[in-house]
Amino acid sequence: MTILVTGASGLVGSRVCQCLARDGVRVRGVVRSSVLEGASCQHEVVGPIDRATDWHHALLNVESVVHCAARVHVMKDASTDPVAAFRTVNVDGTLNLARQAAAAGVRRFVFISSVKVNGESTPPGIAFTETDSPTPQDAYGQSKLEAEQGLRQIATDTGMEVVIIRPPLVYGPGVKANFAALMHAVQRGWPMPLGAVHNQRSLVALDNLVDFIVTCLTHPKAANQTFLVSDGQDQSTAELVRGLAQAAGVAARLIPVPVWALLAGATLFGKGDAMQRLCGNLQVDIAKSRTLLGWAPPISVAQGLHRVVIGNGAPVLVPNIDEIMRSDEHPRQ
Repeated sequence: MTILVTGASGLVGSRVCQCLARDGVRVRGVVRSSVLEGASCQHEVVGPIDRATDWHHALLNVESVVHCAARVHVMKDASTDPVAAFRTVNVDGTLNLARQAAAAGVRRFVFISSVKVNGESTPPGIAFTETDSPTPQDAYGQSKLEAEQGLRQIATDTGMEVVIIRPPLVYGPGVKANFAALMHAVQRGWPMPLGAVHNQRSLVALDNLVDFIVTCLTHPKAANQTFLVSDGQDQSTAELVRGLAQAAGVAARLIPVPVWALLAGATLFGKGDAMQRLCGNLQVDIAKSRTLLGWAPPISVAQGLHRVVIGNGAPVLVPNIDEIMRSDEHPRQ
């Protein structure tokens, strides 16, 4: 039998394909436009993902599905109706695939959701859990919640097992956008006024997330469960900068500006929300993943940061504070 992986050209999907193929699993990767040269698995081109997508050929002889493809959060959304655009792909597209998968006899459907279903931030010392009431704050998070709800109903109606995974920011070789901007700023020795930021945030290294996805594909106790996942070691923004600097072999240039001053200055220039995200808390509790599945992150934060620094390419120009880091943003999949 074959495992189908959507979003096979993205950060998470491509690594899932590589990992499964390396372990001798037959993998079929789904992409929306063109087949990738030198890919680690067979690829299927399906075009746009929405309620009309025909998955018949892609689902032939498929035992399990890992659905990574999504319309992700973007800083400057050009869509005239972002809510509708997110729903088209993340809700309609997901549920259409799930219904066709169930009809084709797929046993298990693993859905990569987002911590943004839980919300944007947590109080100091209090972490999100799977049993918390969802409080999505934007169209992306809302679309992921609606997809989760629809998938649970499909599982009830058809008997197909559904596993929902909500990761925070994912970092690893090939990461782009905000995390890459922060990393390259550190590598270039740019001074950062973040030395007094003592928040706590959960992140997940790409290798840890992929290991958890693979676990959820086969573990009997994962069926019809929702999981939060992280590195299991939360850190402040200042600690993240120090960790990246250590991995890159450079000095961390942190200036201890009080958080209130950062927020006041950012608000003055219309960047208060961005700075609040940079300085705020977002923690997840992975106790359920540990106890129910016996899972533990296979690599440490230090190892993850080393791999992302070594694995990424040449530095790029550092963007403005809006784009420096959104640690609640899901990476392009």
